[in-house]
Amino acid sequence: MKKTLSQHLDPAQGPKRILALDGGGIRGALTLGYLKRIEGILQSAHGTDYRLCDHFDLIGGTSTGSIIASALALGMSVDQIRDLYMDLGGKIFDKKNNWWNPLETARFLKAGYNHKTLEKCLHDAFGDVTLGSDKIQTGLCIVAKRADTNSTWPLINHPGGTFYDSPMGRNKNIPLWQAVRASSAAPTYFVPQMIDVGDGVRAAFVDGGVSMANNPALTLLQVATLQGFPFRWEMGENNLSLVSVGTGYTVFRKAPSDIDDAWLATWASSVPDMLMQDASWQNQIILQWLSNSPTAHHIDMEMGNLDKDLLAGKPMLHYLRYNLAFTENTLNGLGLGRTFSAKDITDLAEMSNAHNRHILYDIGNAAAGQDVKDEHFG
Repeated sequence: MKKTLSQHLDPAQGPKRILALDGGGIRGALTLGYLKRIEGILQSAHGTDYRLCDHFDLIGGTSTGSIIASALALGMSVDQIRDLYMDLGGKIFDKKNNWWNPLETARFLKAGYNHKTLEKCLHDAFGDVTLGSDKIQTGLCIVAKRADTNSTWPLINHPGGTFYDSPMGRNKNIPLWQAVRASSAAPTYFVPQMIDVGDGVRAAFVDGGVSMANNPALTLLQVATLQGFPFRWEMGENNLSLVSVGTGYTVFRKAPSDIDDAWLATWASSVPDMLMQDASWQNQIILQWLSNSPTAHHIDMEMGNLDKDLLAGKPMLHYLRYNLAFTENTLNGLGLGRTFSAKDITDLAEMSNAHNRHILYDIGNAAAGQDVKDEHFG
């Protein structure tokens, strides 16, 4: 029997399950490859009509992850989202949607792509559904960054939220497409999103990835368990499960002379990815420190995979993390019938290269075949 939204949110209806989806532009197609495998495992146990919104009590994401999370929370299958995503990605990052032409120089200096195309695509996908709509079938958290106050905002659909429907905020009335647009407003790609957050207060939002929450797993754990939020779910290995899915990442391999000779433009293009990776690995360290994760990653030569470290002396949650390093060895070991070069990896890593969306999905699906085990989901 499917749960109602209130049952998903109710702390007494445990144990609770969280799904967290990273940002990463068009590389969200890789996430969908992993989700297809997870959905297949769950459907083999529960039937072909079973959806990820039936399994997870809270689904959340940042940037491109918020698009996928919202579609999942509305009850869409991974195949339906994949078709939608491939269509959206092709339109949003179409080279014809780039501002660069002599008549649009001023706009190009603000953002590389036309936000109107993004907004139309999101509105077509989500219609007039609001954050408080009963069409959302499970807990939903969209992570955005409020630029005018420099604060990370987890926009949630829990009726007990401080800003859900009170004098402090009316987040329930925010159109879902607009919340997702706010989370996806990556600086240099799209201009900020202005949102009326209640009582005539307008706020400026940029991509949630411009924070510590491009990997939103730790943020979602905080939303689900801290007393300041309305969920207040109990922690413990048998009480709480967190599944985190990435969009792939590059591995830094540079000679010291390359760094010493780096130009301003080189640093400008490298720093955002460096900071996002640092934030993601900090997520990883803390969550492995809190759990006995069967997918624990090797952090470095000093920490290892933290298999002998438990912050609370016992596991505080069941934690799974799926992500893929973009290296020649890793990609060429997936058996996709093609050889990936260093140049290919650079091309795959760029978050706006829409022509890669189909191969990224195939990469995610093949990686999931190796990484996602039936026993991970009981």
